[in-house]
Parts: sequence; structure tokens; C-alpha cells
Amino acid sequence: MTKRALVVDDDFFFVEFLGELLEKRGYQVIKAHNGKEGLTRLEEGPFDILFSDLIMPKIDGAQFIHIARSKFPGVCCHIIAVSGSVVEQMDQLTDAAVDCFLAKGPIEQMEVQINDLLDQVENGTLSRKNGDKFLEPGTLYPRQVTGELVDVLNFHKGIIESIGFGIMVVDRDARVINVTSAALELLNASLADVLNQHVTFLFSRQERGILVETLKTVARDQSIQKARLHMVLNGKRTLLTVSLLKVGKDIAGWVIAMEEDTDE
Repeated sequence: MTKRALVVDDDFFFVEFLGELLEKRGYQVIKAHNGKEGLTRLEEGPFDILFSDLIMPKIDGAQFIHIARSKFPGVCCHIIAVSGSVVEQMDQLTDAAVDCFLAKGPIEQMEVQINDLLDQVENGTLSRKNGDKFLEPGTLYPRQVTGELVDVLNFHKGIIESIGFGIMVVDRDARVINVTSAALELLNASLADVLNQHVTFLFSRQERGILVETLKTVARDQSIQKARLHMVLNGKRTLLTVSLLKVGKDIAGWVIAMEEDTDE
């Protein structure tokens, strides 16, 4: 049976490097260039091995790995977390369901290490019990700038999670790319149920048209800072506040704030 691998990374050249290396070892390689595309490619599984970058736009590596592991709970799939800033993230990586962590470095040295890693996968000596295993292509040291950026990112994630209502971020194609725990509670859904789903899938058929029109309205008329509408989620009236998401001058999607509607 053909061995299958999934490679998910927003660095095009690294995807090509790793894909070529895997193909030389007889793997059929499926490629994805961000976490969102990676979730779509998961539907082509199961896989023998999966490589995922940790820092990616829209859907990050930790979210992707969590869903990948939950999607194939009874299937032996080795998951390797890859990052150029893995050293700065070591304190957070122990929660990820990965077999080992691979720091990016010089290609020549990475090729040797990845081949050694694949030898362990293929001879059955790589175990998830050794989930804190850290492979580095040389001596790496935490970089102050990168470490500070990771700290800022985590701080802002903490702020969003601490807001007293649910937040759902929707991409330009109307698929969900981020969701807070409070929003998941309102939806009575898991992260795997929601990420990369079309946002209308989460609501009743009767309410989908209303939501679509609201998204269109705030996108067409950017003078409208927000639009509010009432929906029923799990038998509870819920107030949704829809705003346009802009990055610089570009429209990147929508932000939907969700809270239980207590008004009579």
C-alpha cells in the first residue's frame, strides 16, 4: 500500500522541499499552503504522516493539529509540528498532540534530520509517548524579536478569549477561520465542527438567508459599522453583531459577535 503524507505550511518553498524529500521515499504527498487549506485536505485522509507549520495565517497550526488528531483518533498518524520559531514556543507546545517538534533551519541539515525521522516512523520506533521530542538542525537560541511577537500574539488571543461574548471570524469565502470558546458554547459545537465550515451551516435553514443578506449589506456599504440581528441557537435567542473585517484597506471577511439575548 502506498504511504501517504500531508504537508501544511505557508512557506511555498519549504512545502516543495519537504514534498520532494517525501516523494523520494515513496510517499504520495498532499500539499496545503495554509491551515484552512489543510483542513480541506484532511478529507483526503487518512495519512501515515502529517507535517504542519505552527504559525500560519487564518487557522494556525495548533488548531489544525488538534482537529487532525481528533479526526483520526483510531488511526496511526504521526504528526510532526514544524516552525521557524519553535524555540520561542516550547512552553506552549506540550499541549499539542504531536509526535515531535522540528525546528526549521539550513535545508541540508534538515534533510538529514527528516530522513532520520522518517526512518523511525517506518521502522515503528517513533512513539507519541515521546511527544516532547525536539529536533533541531543545529544550535538554536530564542530570538528576542520573535519571542516578543509570540508574546504579543498570545496576549491578544487572551484578550479575545476573555471578552464576555462569543467571537467568530469569517473569511471572505464565508468560511469560519477562528472562533472563541464562548462562541463554541453558544453553538454547542467543537472546534472541529466549526472551523472551515460555511458560516450559514451553523444556523437553521430559515435564518441562513437573513445572515447572508446581513453579510452582504455590511460589505457593500462600508459606512455601516455594524449590523445586528436575532437568531435562535440551541433554542435560545441570540444577538449577533456583524462587522466588516478589514486589514489595512483590504476587506478580509467579517467578525460576528454573539451573545445570549436577554431582552424580552
